[in-house]
Amino acid sequence: MPYALAIFDLDGTLADSFPWFLRTINDVADRFNFRRVADGEIEELRHASSREILARLEVPSWKLPAIARHARRLKAEAAAEIPLFAGVEAMLRTLAENGVQLALVTSDSEANAREKLGEAAALFEQFDCSASLFGKAAKFRRVIRRAGVEPDKVISIGDEVRDIEAARAVGIACGAVCWGYAAPAALRAFGPDHVFERMDEIASTLARTRRVG
Repeated sequence: MPYALAIFDLDGTLADSFPWFLRTINDVADRFNFRRVADGEIEELRHASSREILARLEVPSWKLPAIARHARRLKAEAAAEIPLFAGVEAMLRTLAENGVQLALVTSDSEANAREKLGEAAALFEQFDCSASLFGKAAKFRRVIRRAGVEPDKVISIGDEVRDIEAARAVGIACGAVCWGYAAPAALRAFGPDHVFERMDEIASTLARTRRVG
């Protein structure tokens, strides 16, 4: 079945924000009074789900909205420090030229997303931003409805376990990238439909699937 709509995550998928996250996380921890992340546990946390990370860092759920708002402000201030991964614009352009609609669903603000994407922002037909940590499924449904595409022709592409979980909840295909926040082994354990080890694999896989379909 060819994909008519590809819904992308931003941080860790299109934008290389993990280094910024590592520089920032303990300042956020101090501000919101949750446990700091030691250098030696970073890789362990990359193998954990979002819920497991929250539990290990002792972050109460009621603090999440305030933490998210603060993180968006910090990202806006650090926009120049967060580049796109190499090959992102070429990949997106190839998909658009092959008739795949592009949408962005992210926990970041639309303003931050557009600034990070630069000229590539014009390739997206939809932005649905400021998603809560576990709120992507509802945004996926809204994007799909606006696009007028059947769910079996939609794929979401992200870098975290919660991206896979959201796609499964909505009944769409999911692709996981190996260069983001979660460790590849953690993503593979959840059985995504596609695992991308290189940026150019996204365009070649989705464009090929669409032509064959």
